[in-house]
Amino acid sequence: MLPKMALLILLFVAPLCLAPPLNADTGDITLVIETFVVKQFPASKSHFWVVNDTHWQTDNEVVVDVNTVVLDKLGETPTATRYLLLIIGDRLAAAQNIPLGSTVDCQPEQA
Repeated sequence: MLPKMALLILLFVAPLCLAPPLNADTGDITLVIETFVVKQFPASKSHFWVVNDTHWQTDNEVVVDVNTVVLDKLGETPTATRYLLLIIGDRLAAAQNIPLGSTVDCQPEQA
């Protein structure tokens, strides 16, 4: 019985241990946004964010319109902010704070 159990464990557990670690894909926009929010508000107790819109400029370049809601201290009113993020590949290239109620045109400039 013990050799069968050892064989089953080897067959099912070994592939999990030998599998390469999963890395963020270049299309993992959520990881870039989450990293930005955590770095922007390092002392916050909690936060969430919502993507309002995205505009792909090229295959690996996207402008993301995102709202963030951050709670700095328990019992206080959460703070809402809005940003335009330029994400190229898997990196944040630029961020701009914009007014909450403004309209945004993220289209490339026309020549």
